[in-house]
Amino acid sequence: MENDKGFDPRAHRMVAGQRWFEDFQLGERFCLPSRTMTDAIFLAFQAASGDNHPVHYNREYCRARGMPDMLAHGYQVAIQTAAGAGIFPHLVEDSLKAFLEQSSRFLHPVFAGDTLYPALEVDELAPNRTTGVVGLRSTVHNGAGVMVLDGRHRYLLRRRPAAA
Repeated sequence: MENDKGFDPRAHRMVAGQRWFEDFQLGERFCLPSRTMTDAIFLAFQAASGDNHPVHYNREYCRARGMPDMLAHGYQVAIQTAAGAGIFPHLVEDSLKAFLEQSSRFLHPVFAGDTLYPALEVDELAPNRTTGVVGLRSTVHNGAGVMVLDGRHRYLLRRRPAAA
């Protein structure tokens, strides 16, 4: 097999431009793909989390308690805001030092069949000497436009290196 000497795996990126702390602006928004909470997603989350409460897998149990369908676990909703589902981590491949924290408030229930629309929005830029913290407000809306989750992510990014 012949090796293509012109190919460089480091140049094989989702986005052409690398971004550093200084390149972000307050209010900048990163939409993540929408996703319908299917039975398969409920099953996969239950298998991964080990949560075996019937409210998350038994329709009859839920309906007997006045719910229209299976209730999504809060973490099942929170993971819809994983930055890796969108473009943000591809923009910071060289500048990302750490994922510092995540928090979520669950505002309304999510049921099987609901379609969710997650997004991240820059709401904090805290510079340090060689790094900076980028805070992202995380939101998830349902198909009716109701915000079902409001939260935050914080990332530590390197500042742009000095020109050589």
